[in-house]
Amino acid sequence: MAQPLTTSVAVGAGSEAVARTTLDDPSLDSEAIREARRDLAACFRMAASLGMGEGICNHFSAMVPGRDDQFLVNPYGLAFEEVTASSLLICDFDGHVLSGAGYPEATAFHIHARLHLNKPAGRAAFHTHMPNATALTMTEGEPLLWAGQTALKFYGRTVVDDRYNGLALDSTEGDRIAAALGDADVVFLRHHGVIVTAPTIAEAWDDLYFLERAAEVQLKAMSSGREVLSVDPAVAASTAAQMRLEDPESARLHLASVRRRLDRLAPDYAD
Repeated sequence: MAQPLTTSVAVGAGSEAVARTTLDDPSLDSEAIREARRDLAACFRMAASLGMGEGICNHFSAMVPGRDDQFLVNPYGLAFEEVTASSLLICDFDGHVLSGAGYPEATAFHIHARLHLNKPAGRAAFHTHMPNATALTMTEGEPLLWAGQTALKFYGRTVVDDRYNGLALDSTEGDRIAAALGDADVVFLRHHGVIVTAPTIAEAWDDLYFLERAAEVQLKAMSSGREVLSVDPAVAASTAAQMRLEDPESARLHLASVRRRLDRLAPDYAD
């Protein structure tokens, strides 16, 4: 499923070769960057504890603070539960590893580099095959039915990419996924998984967490065999607007709570 990014040969059929050069720039070690590393590592660890990981596949990325041409991403070969702040890589859009040991998985680079390049407001991008949200990518119709309050957080913010095209092993497929996302914050990739984008790591985590919760409760309702009742569209829209007003601060506090829990239970995430 996962494929490593390599240096001088193409990755997979029809994919582009991407250079891999570790440069270790000391300017990439500011306190702001270290804090972003800790935040992102905390997201990996909590996602793992909630069953959102998938082996050594799936990836989270975030733009380097103060930079518009470099992003943090997990290295190929680590499960979510193994990720630490210092193990995260900094890459540029040309496929060079500027800081860190190792290299990103091929689809991680081609998806995330093109998302960040094409959607600058999406400073964080989280891609998972988390089971409940992914299950909804495999069913007919719109994934979310807008039947539960948690789902209303995403009302008017999602899109479906109906064109499953195999692995994203070149920038063309990354660009296509970015185009499918458009102005939405969340894309359901048909037969594949989901991508959540947000202005901050905290907001990306908050959306990822609640998207999976919304999908889980919807699937439970669907499995009851009884009709699932959707919320009136006008009420759904007004509720979504109410939630959006609170989202940045609520997300900040949510991630802070995650880090406090990890400080007690798995403090090595911040190493």
